[in-house]
Amino acid sequence: MDRVLFVIAHAGKQLMHAQAVNSHNLANANTVGFQADLVNFQTQIVTGAGHESRAFATAHDEGASFEKGSIESTGRTLDVAVNGDGWISVQAPDGSEAYTRAGNLHVNINGQLLTGAGHAVLGEAGPIVIPEYEKLEIGLDGTISVRPIGQQASTLAEVGRIKLVSPQLDQLVKGDDGLLRTRDAVPAEASSDATLISGALEGSNVNSVEALVNMIGLARQFEIAVKIMSTAKEMDERTAQLMELG
Repeated sequence: MDRVLFVIAHAGKQLMHAQAVNSHNLANANTVGFQADLVNFQTQIVTGAGHESRAFATAHDEGASFEKGSIESTGRTLDVAVNGDGWISVQAPDGSEAYTRAGNLHVNINGQLLTGAGHAVLGEAGPIVIPEYEKLEIGLDGTISVRPIGQQASTLAEVGRIKLVSPQLDQLVKGDDGLLRTRDAVPAEASSDATLISGALEGSNVNSVEALVNMIGLARQFEIAVKIMSTAKEMDERTAQLMELG
C-alpha cells in the first residue's frame, strides 16, 4: 500500500488536534483573563529505504499567547485587572503556586479571597483571608484594606497584599488547568513593577474572528486529507485490478 495513506492519515490526526485547540480558544473568548493556546505545524521528513519523498505535518503545542486582553471597567470592588506585564499569584489545586490574569475575585463564607475559578489568591504569607467588613479597597500595589464592621468611616485596616509577580515570559508554561507556572517550578518573587487597576477586568486575548477563520480553514484542510485518502484507496484498487489482468 502506498505510504501516502499513512502520511495523510497522520496529517488528519494533527489537523484534528489543531482544531481541538482552536475550538477551546473560541469557547473561552469571553473568559476573564484567558490566555489563548498556540499550535504550530512543522514538517518532518519520512526517513527509510529509498528516496525521501514523503513528509509528515506535525502539530506542536507552542504554549500560550501572552497578548493582553482588553480591559473593561466594572465598578465592582473585588474586580481587578493587571496593568501591563504581571500576574496574580494563586494556589493551584495541587497546592503549588501558579499565576493568572483573571481578576474576578470574591470572598467565600470562610473569608478566603478566591478567583472566579475558585483558586485561593496568595499574599506574602500564603492564602489571603479577609475578616468581615463594611468596605473594602484594593490598592495599585495589591494592598487590601477594609473597614471593619462597626468602625468609623475613616477607619481602614490593611489585611493583606496580593502577591504580584512579573517573571520573564519565556520562563512561564501553561498547565492543563489554565494556570501558568515557572518552568523550574520555583515560585517567582514578588514584583513592585506589577500593579492593579481596581474596578476593572481584563478579558480573554482570543481574537474571535481569527479563531472562526482558523476553524473554517482547518475544516477544509481536513476535508482535503479525507479526499486524498479516498483517492489513494481508489488508486490501490485499480492497481490490484491491473495486476489481476496481468
